[in-house]
Amino acid sequence: MFKTYETELAGRKLIFETGKVAGLSNGSIIVRYGETVVMVNVTASKEPKDGIDFFPLSVDYEEKLYSVGKIPGSFQKREGKPSDKAILTSRAIDRPLRPLFPKDFRNDVVVVATVLSVEQDNSPEIAAMIGASAALSISDIPFGGPTAAVNVGLVDGKIIINPTEEQRKKSDLTLTVAGTEGKIAMIEAGANEVPDDIMLEAIKQGHKEIKKICKFIEKMKKQIGKPKFEYKSFEVNHDIYEFIETNFEEDVKKALQEADKETRDNNVTAVSDKIANAYVEKFGEDLFEEHKSDIGEAIYKLEKKCVRNMIFFDHKRVDGRKLDEIRPLSCEVDLLPRVHGSALFTRGQTQVLSVTTLGMVSEEQELDGIDTETSKRYMHQYNFPSYSVGEARPSRGPGRREIGHGALAEKALVPVLPSEEEFPYAIRVVSEVLSSNGSTSQASICGSTLSLMAAGVPIKRPVAGISTGLVTNPNDEKDYVMLTDIQGIEDFFGDMDFKVGGTEKGITAIQVDIKVDGLSYEIIKEAFEKTRIARKHILEDIMLPVISEPRKEISKYAPRIVNTKIKVEKIKDVIGKGGETINKIIDATGVKIDIKEDGQVFIYSSDSEKSNQALEMIEDIVREIEVGGIYYGEVTRTTSFGAFVDLGINGKEGLLHISKISKERIKNVEDVLNVGDKITVKVVNIDEQGRVNLTAILSEEKVLEK
Repeated sequence: MFKTYETELAGRKLIFETGKVAGLSNGSIIVRYGETVVMVNVTASKEPKDGIDFFPLSVDYEEKLYSVGKIPGSFQKREGKPSDKAILTSRAIDRPLRPLFPKDFRNDVVVVATVLSVEQDNSPEIAAMIGASAALSISDIPFGGPTAAVNVGLVDGKIIINPTEEQRKKSDLTLTVAGTEGKIAMIEAGANEVPDDIMLEAIKQGHKEIKKICKFIEKMKKQIGKPKFEYKSFEVNHDIYEFIETNFEEDVKKALQEADKETRDNNVTAVSDKIANAYVEKFGEDLFEEHKSDIGEAIYKLEKKCVRNMIFFDHKRVDGRKLDEIRPLSCEVDLLPRVHGSALFTRGQTQVLSVTTLGMVSEEQELDGIDTETSKRYMHQYNFPSYSVGEARPSRGPGRREIGHGALAEKALVPVLPSEEEFPYAIRVVSEVLSSNGSTSQASICGSTLSLMAAGVPIKRPVAGISTGLVTNPNDEKDYVMLTDIQGIEDFFGDMDFKVGGTEKGITAIQVDIKVDGLSYEIIKEAFEKTRIARKHILEDIMLPVISEPRKEISKYAPRIVNTKIKVEKIKDVIGKGGETINKIIDATGVKIDIKEDGQVFIYSSDSEKSNQALEMIEDIVREIEVGGIYYGEVTRTTSFGAFVDLGINGKEGLLHISKISKERIKNVEDVLNVGDKITVKVVNIDEQGRVNLTAILSEEKVLEK
């Protein structure tokens, strides 16, 4: 049955429609926020997926270009693979939802958010995040929500909920907050060095709106929500777990206490083999084969218990560090001789190589999406090859994780980059993960800062990144232990990965992943404080002693830039018919040339002499003829009334009347001037039609030079 529910979000109507379309899905919602319309459908498989030990949730955010009145630019003229922004939005939808499904649930769940119409003032991403929660809440799929989400901006020091397009352009903060009625479930932010206290206040203000929307969805759920279906539980077999815990807990605990990841993994494998042999000996080969997967899950559960208990009760980490101790750090620059900038950053067994490349502004990335952003001058890409974790898998290109980590590093560094006017280059940084034991995205931030400074990019301040982890007491959610600089196993078995990038002045990026049902303000405040202290240490004691400021000169292998500005109406003269003029300049000098719509001209070359030559050629083309100006020109044709002279400026000619050729009266122009003769002339006037009238400059010795 068709139902409509209406409320307000940030002073604008938020409407939910259900029961009209997609009747075969488990739950369907159309969200209307202003003139932005997003349809969300959720489905679940009837049976659990075989052979997996995780919850198979899939989220797809589909950008339809018809939503903004565009035809796709691809050859096939249809939407292709999702854009990076669509992938990042899918991740943002996923993260607050995933912890709220039952831990023992293994049925496939698919969330599809389809963007049908976009009004740029009203975010389709927020509509999709709220719609996904609403669709799951009213469906028969087991789900512990609802959640809701908002964007938060900071304009002229004022916190704005769901800022408009105009406000977003001026905002010092791009923050997405998701949560339940009681807690914060996800934080994603990019910021212009915003202080911790202002960031926390922005999160709190966002949560006020989230609470209202959660209550509203809960009301919908009570009225039209379907009963949740029963499912097969994949809770770990109690008897098998009890056997393993009773007999091997100390073995597992001892095996985990090792700083080296590879040695620790080998220790755990050895204990797992010991457990398997003991099970076969006690219960027989047949029962072992029957319960093989149960044994594996029980070992995993015991590992998790041991790691968490060591941290929570003993305040001891598997590598022996204190709770707030950072792994050994090191960094260096200039590893690669021919690139424009390079740096290696190492944190424990995590190691990232970041390489900077400078290019023409026209080489910036073009974007074909549903928002108003059409290009991106700074590109940060993150690669995570299988060898970085000691695995033998062929590369298949970047996945959602790689795109997410690259985007986080990009957000962290964009606020400190120079403007295009200050530094007219496109900038690409690639972070290659060489070895991974947790916090690779934060190592990418540190390494890329060093790489940019080594390349001579005049960043405002260096940026560092660090993450904190969390282990909570299952019996008391207010009782917790927080860790600084988490490694892989602590991320895997812990409750939180709270990543913060920033300068000594403030925060530039946040990404928070959690496995519990939410975070309190106290936890967020403490995470900010711990990351601030850690960033200060990394910047002052590790990074700045290696390179204290951006280099004054770019690499000799990077293109030098000479720039000028011409009148907009002169652009066509520089380009010429079919690009003929500009191509002649490029062929003659070997430079690369960018011309912007506002008349900015950028000439790129590693040879400054060639750059200056090209600049002179362009300035000759755009130089304007002025009344009173003296020019050395060439006669192009003669007539009965005078001679036409090429003034050497973009093919512009002037008329030298027969009466202005000589002091003496002459009957025929050809008696004095012929085609090809060179003559110095002065511009007498330029009439309304742009016709140029000349007079000859006569010397005492020689009137003309033939």
